[in-house]
Amino acid sequence: MPKVRKAIIPAAGYGTRFLPISKAVPKEMLPLVDKPVIQYVVEEAVASGITDILIVISRSKRAIEEHFHPAFDLESELEAKGRVEELEALRRMQSMARIHFIWQPKMGGLGDAILYAKDHVGDEPFAVLLGDTVVTTQDESRPVTRQLADVVELHGGSAVALQEVPLEKVSRYGILGGDEISPGLIRATQFVEKPKPEATPSRLAVSARYVLSPSIFAHLEKTPKGKGGELQLTDAMASLMKEEALHGLRYDGQRHDIGNKLDFIKANLHFGLQRADIGSALQEYVQQLAR
Repeated sequence: MPKVRKAIIPAAGYGTRFLPISKAVPKEMLPLVDKPVIQYVVEEAVASGITDILIVISRSKRAIEEHFHPAFDLESELEAKGRVEELEALRRMQSMARIHFIWQPKMGGLGDAILYAKDHVGDEPFAVLLGDTVVTTQDESRPVTRQLADVVELHGGSAVALQEVPLEKVSRYGILGGDEISPGLIRATQFVEKPKPEATPSRLAVSARYVLSPSIFAHLEKTPKGKGGELQLTDAMASLMKEEALHGLRYDGQRHDIGNKLDFIKANLHFGLQRADIGSALQEYVQQLAR
């Protein structure tokens, strides 16, 4: 199989759960300590061997584009003030990968966003990383996207990241059912979008990371729109798995969904406590609040 070297990051959604701030600031640009969420996502892609990234944006998302664009005036200012550490960090961020942008003019679901990447991807397998979700692993040298790429490069087809969720929450996710062919690796036989608890094939939920066969585009083009008039990626993948292998990988790590206020605050605590510069002081503050 070809190496996975391209990635799509859908980041066009309105982020209505973060209004009023999301009217002017994309939710993907909200900070986790001192880096925007989408920078963590791009860094995961790069650490996974991705060299070419397409970010799907919409109106009011130009701040994402600006964030990754070279800022020569700012670099000159930092250099003049001798702020070498900040200057080097800025230049590393701007040169991590080839980053491109495409506009999704009307919200049409995750499947629709991915379909905009068809010409960019061509006939190669590619990764999809949701732009409002950070995924961490116990082994930082093996990001989830890299693990999925290894599955696809070894077995072919497509692969999705999985985490087990409580039965009462399966109706919030795409759920995969199948046979375990090696520890943590599932060969899918069912893929259902938001099933009722009594009809779910498992409690294994898709967790914001995918590596997909380019064949997915043909299935997206023929998949009818689902609930809310949106094109569901899950429906297209359920169709694709009749022709090609679909694997699910249970990973050892944590998903930080920044799509709601509570999880956003939890994620800031998680990353803040790990920081050498503020971790100890933050831990002390949290302990004071808990007394």
